[in-house]
Amino acid sequence: MHPTPLKFLIPGWFSVVMGLAGLALAWHSAEAALGSSATGVSLVFGVVAVLVFVALLGLSVLRFNRFPAALAEDLRHPVRHAFVAALPVATLLLVTLGVALAGTHPVFDALWWLAALGQLWATVWVLKRWLVATPVPPAPQSSTPAALQGLIQGASLSPVKPAAPAPSAPAFWPTVTPVLFIPVVGNVVAPLAGLALGHSVWAMAQWGVGLLLWPVVLGLLLVRRAVQGPLPDRLLPTWFITVAPPSVIGLVAVQLHAPLAVVAACWGMALFFLLWVASIAQQAVNQPFSLTFWAVSFPLAAFTTLTLRLAALAESGGLQMAGTLLLALTSLVVFGLCLGTVRGLRDGSLLAPEPVAAITPVAG
Repeated sequence: MHPTPLKFLIPGWFSVVMGLAGLALAWHSAEAALGSSATGVSLVFGVVAVLVFVALLGLSVLRFNRFPAALAEDLRHPVRHAFVAALPVATLLLVTLGVALAGTHPVFDALWWLAALGQLWATVWVLKRWLVATPVPPAPQSSTPAALQGLIQGASLSPVKPAAPAPSAPAFWPTVTPVLFIPVVGNVVAPLAGLALGHSVWAMAQWGVGLLLWPVVLGLLLVRRAVQGPLPDRLLPTWFITVAPPSVIGLVAVQLHAPLAVVAACWGMALFFLLWVASIAQQAVNQPFSLTFWAVSFPLAAFTTLTLRLAALAESGGLQMAGTLLLALTSLVVFGLCLGTVRGLRDGSLLAPEPVAAITPVAG
């Protein structure tokens, strides 16, 4: 085990809370099919999610006091900086679960505002990198003497001065990963509790931000794949995050009493993304367990919840059975992730420096 494990408690650890809270919400949605026992299971997972959240929050504050440079490094990192939004998204999900289980309460109201505004700040902060050029380190000086360089250039038949790259070009594409969906599209989570708490105007305004930026980030991801090649293996599980946006948008559509066709369309998009990324599932898990494995949990839970809600709306027995099977699968996945996390904490493989995977452009 590393002598200072707390130093490596990155904000991405709040994705564990997202997965647990998402599973609790999925079980709560199964109450119509499974009865009150589903609510009991939801409550158990909810309590675990809250305990993990409180523990992570306390340890994160302690980490900031002891290792402020480590947090600063996370905020500069091309991938880890986007996990800053995992805290407000996890809070929004816990508030959503609290409202679902216990109804409205002033505490939930205050936490919702804090998390919703924090999520909006995270979105603006992350996207600031799209507008501000990142300085590029100066090119190394050639060891060739100046006079010899002149002779070489003079002997060249067609000397061409290479064009200087844009200041932000080398630093931009490594930041474009599915993790961007957390700060950017996490805004669509706000109405899940915001509508019930009576904050429909702000909640739907924030939902609009997510709707606007979802296709933007998706398009950038596809372009980044074409320009830079596949993601490093350690980031492959994060492709599952693409399942979350249409799933959550569909859940909000259910709360808005949207037409069944709209909800079904969102479910269809989420199903497509799930089938798409499932094709790399084997490759994604054929590597040492890491925190990125938790990227599978919340998207799968959100899709399960949407399936159960759609089944109730459409009164479809087939969808109801599919939702129940998905609930069992999601529970097994989260249970396996919990076991892997406990094992990783015990052997010291999680709270330790992570290897930095080089992202090399593909030659044209």
